[in-house]
Amino acid sequence: MLLKLLYTRGSLHNLPQNEGVAFSIKNRLDTVTLTGVARVRIGDTEIPADKIQVDMGGGERRPASAINSNGQAIELPVGRSLMFVLDTPALKEGMHPVQVWFSTDAFGDLHVEVEDAIVSPNNQKPRIPRSSDDDYSEAAIAARQRFAEQFSEKEFKHLKHYSFDAHMLQGNCEHFVGVAQIPVGLAGPLTVHGEHAQGDFLIPMATTEGTLVASYNRGIQLLNLCGGVKCTVIGDAMQRAPVFVFADARGARDFGRWVEENIDLIRPEAESTSRVAKLQYIDTYLSNKFAYLRFNFSTGDAAGQNMVGRATFAACSWILENYKGSKIEHFYLESNFATDKKASQINVMRTRGKRVVAEAVVKRDILQQRMRVTPEQLAYHGQVSNVGAFISGANNNGAHSANGITAMFIATGQDVANVSESSAGILYSEVTPEGDLYISITIPSLIVATHGGGTGLATQNECLQMLGCVGRGTVNKFAEIVAGVVLAGELSLGSAISSSDWVSSHEQYGRNR
Repeated sequence: MLLKLLYTRGSLHNLPQNEGVAFSIKNRLDTVTLTGVARVRIGDTEIPADKIQVDMGGGERRPASAINSNGQAIELPVGRSLMFVLDTPALKEGMHPVQVWFSTDAFGDLHVEVEDAIVSPNNQKPRIPRSSDDDYSEAAIAARQRFAEQFSEKEFKHLKHYSFDAHMLQGNCEHFVGVAQIPVGLAGPLTVHGEHAQGDFLIPMATTEGTLVASYNRGIQLLNLCGGVKCTVIGDAMQRAPVFVFADARGARDFGRWVEENIDLIRPEAESTSRVAKLQYIDTYLSNKFAYLRFNFSTGDAAGQNMVGRATFAACSWILENYKGSKIEHFYLESNFATDKKASQINVMRTRGKRVVAEAVVKRDILQQRMRVTPEQLAYHGQVSNVGAFISGANNNGAHSANGITAMFIATGQDVANVSESSAGILYSEVTPEGDLYISITIPSLIVATHGGGTGLATQNECLQMLGCVGRGTVNKFAEIVAGVVLAGELSLGSAISSSDWVSSHEQYGRNR
């Protein structure tokens, strides 16, 4: 089942000028050494090793018959691709069964059997220029810029200008052509009393929405006048959720019990792929004849989606090899149960990323003077809003936490699509016995990083430096700051709506005139 993942579907094709047929394999499993290629069969045609060449890239080809364990093996780390070039007549259009017999140092003789298709090349669309040697060189980028201008019949004066070495974008952006300049405004400084973030922090916010920075700045001033905001990270877990399919529900149930009993054997397999990822626990959810496993990892300063994907794959490889119960009919590494890039109730209940709480006590006199509302007005408004959020099925009973989160995500190089999960929020307020306002927000699935992804890019890293969130062990500090900013935004917009200042503020600051 796993070996089929080595074959790159869609790679089967006829070579030009009747020079044969080719397809690709890519190592998506674990680092191995290819020690032999015995033969390939396509349909009823068998191609022996002396009719096969292995293209290793960079113009280097090796006869399959010369690959052996005595010094002629091919190192195949995770992520490397090899093209098999077959000396055989061209294939007709349509589906073809493909079988490959080969051997590796770790697993011995292996056999892969898949189906792939030959499709007629009928795409006459112009193709975006790229360079196989260096796609981030000035020449490659300039070729794409010219292509974009010629294709659109427009001249781009701003898109093409940037201030960093484009080579640093490898792993972050393909077909690079330029930059979208998003305005960055400053709010704060915000006084944070966290376990990791302690002190005053200037907040960079990247946005094109008028009044957003001003609104957050207003909420920050209010919090500062009341002593600042208290922030606490109360949970940390990143998930990958594979599914195992059985013939019936009983097989799925028994498998779930086996996983629970063997967690101590599964954990080292998962953690063998990374020095950072640590498997905390596995949740098992059963439905119909399916067993959904929700692997929960800690991932250090990285957001960790790719990290936990590889770790979970290693764990599942061990499970597939060692489970001796009912036959596993199908396996998928992601079942859509981790809800990556999607809001979900399970994230609210069980945490995805960081679970962080920001809370403050806002003094009555300061609230009335600065926001023109009373604690009672805001607390009652919150009750009414709870009903609206409930009947609409919203993932947040607050006002607009996604605004502050998105603005900070763009400024600091986070994966902005994770706002889908991170926008969930649980807002609570009450009037204290002293007549002040206690207010807090729980962000149950805040996915942030201070290492990896886009956090090392030029302007993004500078914004993280502004926050003091560069270096080992800073991700929880960043999470606390984000939560504090979110609470400031809830206070500001909630007060504006309660006092009917919302429309007039947008009219004054938020329109292009």
